[in-house]
Amino acid sequence: MENSGLNFDWFIPLSEKDKTLKEVYTELASFGDNQGSIPLIVQLVENPKFDIPGFDIFNGATSLQTHDYIHILLGRGILPKDEAFVIGFTMGSTNRVSSLEEKLYGLISKYLYPKEFQFSDSDFDVFKDALRLGFISDCQPLNTVDYEALMPLSLEEARKAIGIESSLIRAYYEIEQRRYPDDRESQRLLQGF
Repeated sequence: MENSGLNFDWFIPLSEKDKTLKEVYTELASFGDNQGSIPLIVQLVENPKFDIPGFDIFNGATSLQTHDYIHILLGRGILPKDEAFVIGFTMGSTNRVSSLEEKLYGLISKYLYPKEFQFSDSDFDVFKDALRLGFISDCQPLNTVDYEALMPLSLEEARKAIGIESSLIRAYYEIEQRRYPDDRESQRLLQGF
């Protein structure tokens, strides 16, 4: 993702509980991508405004703004494994993703996305793990949440309001950290715990 304004080091850990969703979103929005900088193929796959009426190609599609809220609430930055986790967990939280949909998304994200947006094999493994984690979670489908209503809440309150189980996610982050000892985004996940 070659964007001179993008701060690849940005990260809000899952351990952050006191800042409000609005505070953290304002911080991220001050340097993050805008929808116009996202390649069309990525928008076609991941943004619901491109869905055919009555037919979802991929369950869990969200606007960029909603996607950013989910990054914040799941305690992820904006590096490749962070993106993979956020997309996978969001899709999984719908409880509607088929194995065919999972494989199709994998092919597109690994081979059809522009190089700077492509998932590596290990990124796709994180996506698959997150898909299953989202499926077993009792949280609301993350693509359907009214995030504007959560803006004044602390991150801890917002997570509780939509049923994000921080302990479940933290347990996975411990596994991810052990699996990818050389990946910055995996190594910083437990910061503050």
